[in-house]
Amino acid sequence: MLTSARWLQAVMRNRVTAAGTERAGCPARVRLLRQPAPGQPAGAGPRLRPRVRVGDWNEVLRETVNVLQCGQVVAVPTDTIYGIACLAQNSEAIRRIYEIKGRNADKPLAISVGNIEAIYKYCKVTVSDQVLRDLLPGPVTLVFKRADELNKDLNPFTDLVGVRIPKHPFMQKLAQLCGEPLALTSANVSSQNSTLTPEEFKDLWPSLGLVVDGGPIGDVLSPECRLGSTVVNLATPGKYSIIRPGCAFTATVEILQKEHGLSMQC
Repeated sequence: MLTSARWLQAVMRNRVTAAGTERAGCPARVRLLRQPAPGQPAGAGPRLRPRVRVGDWNEVLRETVNVLQCGQVVAVPTDTIYGIACLAQNSEAIRRIYEIKGRNADKPLAISVGNIEAIYKYCKVTVSDQVLRDLLPGPVTLVFKRADELNKDLNPFTDLVGVRIPKHPFMQKLAQLCGEPLALTSANVSSQNSTLTPEEFKDLWPSLGLVVDGGPIGDVLSPECRLGSTVVNLATPGKYSIIRPGCAFTATVEILQKEHGLSMQC
């Protein structure tokens, strides 16, 4: 039985090389990094595997950061559905996300950051710090006006940007290690169902630099588990509007209205 570290090294020795010449210091294209739970044989399938502690993901985190810094797109588990991500400040990587998904060029991408403080760097926040902390981390995307620090090639058709802090320790630590926001969207071809396991978006694997398997997210038989985050526009001070109800609609509205006195913008 391989330990997690030895198993990862074995995967990396046998990874699949991308077409073309690799850039110096950049890894070959990796199809899948599957982190076994402690005591589970390497290579065991993802079903019924409990989510591991973030400390058990250290090698996978380091490799994911490396792949992102090489300008590639990766697939990652979040607290709602599987997503694909790249560095938000890398314009070429953003273009690749649109190509991989077949996404309309006028549909925006959200950003994912590792902590509340980073939101102030990339967004013009209109609510109190407590509102942010009551909603995040969690299955909510908050939309604000973008700050000048954010890459202008990300959603150049709008002055707004959605920001997330998924309630998933891997995603939070990943953004912290990258030191910049991740552009994040669902791991599926545009207009198709969102995905709860890596196998459900297997057709995208050849286009990705890395697939991080965090096991099933939620009940794969439940449509409610595929709703994605609740998207709420907070760009207007004192007001909110729901762009997408998502999976946390009721709780989000209660926090905004009852606890913080925001009113719905018509």
